[in-house]
Amino acid sequence: MEWYLYVAVVAAGFAAGFINTLAGSGSLITLPLLIFIGLPANVANGTNRVAILLQNVVGVRGYHREGVLDWRGGVKLVIPALIGAVIGAQIAVDVDETVLRHTIGGLMLVMLIPLFVQPRRWLAEHTTSVGRSHGWVQYLVFFAIGLYGGFIQAGVGIFLLAGLVLGAGYDLVRANAIKLFIVLCYTPLALAVFFWAGQVRWDVGLTLAVGNMLGAWVAVKIAVRKGAPFVRWILIGVVLVAGLKLLGVFDQALGLIW
Repeated sequence: MEWYLYVAVVAAGFAAGFINTLAGSGSLITLPLLIFIGLPANVANGTNRVAILLQNVVGVRGYHREGVLDWRGGVKLVIPALIGAVIGAQIAVDVDETVLRHTIGGLMLVMLIPLFVQPRRWLAEHTTSVGRSHGWVQYLVFFAIGLYGGFIQAGVGIFLLAGLVLGAGYDLVRANAIKLFIVLCYTPLALAVFFWAGQVRWDVGLTLAVGNMLGAWVAVKIAVRKGAPFVRWILIGVVLVAGLKLLGVFDQALGLIW
């Protein structure tokens, strides 16, 4: 790649790491960029996991130092997510590139629904939490979320927050901490699947990771104090534009113009 593309990758990684640490769906920024610079969709999906892994090391450490990470609750929920993620990654490496591109685009547009519905419930801080007993329904939910995360990764943070806030009863700040811990645990397994399939560009992935880690470090500093409601409109714009692009809507529009 040209040097300026590496700069763009770091910048996108910073934005993604910042958004991922506060709310989720930062991969909706990095996946389209990785595809734009020439990586096949499958390779972009695998390469993105390198940055996600290192970003979450920084994020989990930061939340732990802030004293808001519930390790016991996180460990209980990470087991079904791990199993789902491995299965999801296996599915992803065998999917046709065009199908994967359209799947990512369609799921991005689906992400608009939870972003619009009850925004305060999703992004505002909660000062209380309800009971945190984990039944088989919650384990099944987190298995499904892990399956999705292993398959795509983009937008999985929103699903995790939904399960942790609406299902497990955590306030949003603690949910963000556990969300990063869960993704940190299953990402190495998913990354190994993509690596084995030859779908990881390490030079791009490590460059992206520099930005992701910086973004996560900055975000942790403000997450406990301010929450993440301001991220909502940024996510809506990114989801809409990136989803339409991957579905080929922009290409079709340009074709009609020309």
